[in-house]
Amino acid sequence: MSQTIERTRWKYTGSLAELSGSERTSLLRRNGARSALVSEQTEEIVRRVRLDGDRALREMARAYDGVSLDSLEVPRAARLRALAGIDRTLRGALERAARNIEMVHSADPPRTLEVETEPGVIVGRRPDPLQRVGIYSPGGRAAYASSVLMGGIPARVAGVSEILLCSPPQGNGYPAPVVLAACEIAAVDRVFSLGGAGAIAAMAYGTESVPRVDRIVGPGNAYVAEAKLQVSRDVGIDSPAGPSELLVLCDASCDVRTIAREVIAQAEHDANACIVVVCLDEETTFSIGAAIEQSVPDASRADVIREALEQNGALLWTNSIGDAIEFSKEFAPEHLLLALEDAEGVVPDIRNAGCVFVGEQSSVVFGDYITGGNHVLPTGGLARSYSGLGTLDFVRWTSYQRVTRAAAQRLAPDTAILATAEGLPSHAAAALGWNIQC
Repeated sequence: MSQTIERTRWKYTGSLAELSGSERTSLLRRNGARSALVSEQTEEIVRRVRLDGDRALREMARAYDGVSLDSLEVPRAARLRALAGIDRTLRGALERAARNIEMVHSADPPRTLEVETEPGVIVGRRPDPLQRVGIYSPGGRAAYASSVLMGGIPARVAGVSEILLCSPPQGNGYPAPVVLAACEIAAVDRVFSLGGAGAIAAMAYGTESVPRVDRIVGPGNAYVAEAKLQVSRDVGIDSPAGPSELLVLCDASCDVRTIAREVIAQAEHDANACIVVVCLDEETTFSIGAAIEQSVPDASRADVIREALEQNGALLWTNSIGDAIEFSKEFAPEHLLLALEDAEGVVPDIRNAGCVFVGEQSSVVFGDYITGGNHVLPTGGLARSYSGLGTLDFVRWTSYQRVTRAAAQRLAPDTAILATAEGLPSHAAAALGWNIQC
């Protein structure tokens, strides 16, 4: 049965329990997600932009995108032409996605919270929208208009004053028309023809043309993810989202062709995409592998899909749902698809996933585009500590405290005791002074 799978198509094929320690570590660490070479090259790009500003960005556009940019900023007229020129059905789909995204992100807006910890003592937090944010929309082998909506609409809902977006230029010096159209639909304020790590550096530090932002959000390749990490000392970021990831937990009840479609869809993003299938039935595992082998040749991005599976793909089986769930927690995937007979029953046990798709009919592709959930999600195992993009990413919290004079007198003695215990007598004196004043 195993001969139906060309092993070169997958980095690992076998029993989950029999993965060696080094193989398991390799999957968990996402080999290639952050290499020394990527780090060094990105650091040099960031340094050049900080030093030479617009000149460096123009040189990079010529070197990496093959275009000479007269202006880094896209004029509003070009964006309006793009919106007017796209296919009506495409525009309708973008507007439907935009409505759903706005509905989801408006459902529970950040709000001021106040607690009276004891009489006369109020502690509060107020959400203040950021003044200026930068969104990155990838545009390498594909143009991601959906990423424009996923970043721009939550920012607008949160009340951000100015929304910038960077996306790589095409041959005409502008980002793809569908990206520009999406910028209009999402009410993005300014758009720049900039891609890769250079765009991240420009938004982080500012140049003659690109203003400095307060936070940078959006997905990207390994260089974009690395740049976000490097500039995060100086500007807020959502999470260093890198190449796409999919973990499928499935059993004999799943439709193998459905699983094959999901695998191929996520693998076509990027040769560095990480795709892992863990099935609770060995025979079904091989059927899934065979279905994928049959489908890949017909895919328009077959070369990318094959490379992704060879570099970071795993087709595994286990007899234990507990082991599968435990692996999921360790793997902490960007996307987790539960193609299980009792998918709903497993959800309470799931932790550490960017987004969980419950049931094989809850295709990850729907979440990528149109359900209203955000597709900007943590990758590389960072779902252990990061969440998907939302309105909270576009506010900062102002904390405040309000204490009456009577409450100050009551607080003073214990405050002085704590301050004295920490060796800060002037703190103690400041507290006790309210006993005297009151």
